[in-house]
Amino acid sequence: MKPRGPLMIEHRLMEKMMEITKQKISESRKSNKVEMPFIDAFVDFMTTYADRTHHGKEEDIYFRECAKKNMTNSESELLNELLQEHELSRKTVEAIAEAQERYREGEEVLDVILDKLNALVALYRQHIDKEDHRFFPESEKYFSETEQTAMLEEFREFDEKIIHQKYRSVVARWKN
Repeated sequence: MKPRGPLMIEHRLMEKMMEITKQKISESRKSNKVEMPFIDAFVDFMTTYADRTHHGKEEDIYFRECAKKNMTNSESELLNELLQEHELSRKTVEAIAEAQERYREGEEVLDVILDKLNALVALYRQHIDKEDHRFFPESEKYFSETEQTAMLEEFREFDEKIIHQKYRSVVARWKN
């Protein structure tokens, strides 16, 4: 398997979450309320799975290794664009979490939450397509089989650490 394999498998789960999110947006617009357990799950999914796990492997491993290669200007620009989209995703998820807290306190921020969710659905649709069909195929030519195998091993080690990091932070948050 090439390094893009695990990343693309993760994309499929993220696409499923975005489809569910589209449904939840529609239901929320009809009912004029948001399903808070879904928003909790969504924020957790986006923070832990999409950002820390998936983007973490991309940024800390795959993109790091790409940056060491003599990529074309257009490939380097695409890499920077993908990084900017990751940052936009982080900020949008933070905005959803902040709006969620305001919603819990009774503020009229339903439209803010739904607009931000909708923006993420649109972002991920094009972002995943860009990675799967442009960046990964274009960039993998720079890596030998040995380098690809090393990245896959680093992905595996990275994933093993994620669950421990997540729950250490949960305990630390409640410790005091």
